[in-house]
Amino acid sequence: MGRANIAPWEQTPDWEKASASAVYRQIAAFIATTDGACAKLSREQRGRFVALCWTAQIYKHFPDPKPSYVADWEQLLDWQKQTDADIFDAVERAAATLS
Repeated sequence: MGRANIAPWEQTPDWEKASASAVYRQIAAFIATTDGACAKLSREQRGRFVALCWTAQIYKHFPDPKPSYVADWEQLLDWQKQTDADIFDAVERAAATLS
């Protein structure tokens, strides 16, 4: 189900690079606006936030995306859920080093 493509950054389409950057900024802003209180979120809540941000980017770039590209959290494969949670954690670590 969706989001299974992996490519080097240099070969990643521009829309996907822009989307990844936008999701990064959304996570970073979320962390900043909660003054770090989002650290209390569960791993699942962190992953859901990333998945929702990504889904919004898909809708931004594709007027009629495949259903698998905009699948709800419950429909994602476990590796996708874990990856989304890992993304949140990586942005949180990066934000901490910038503070």
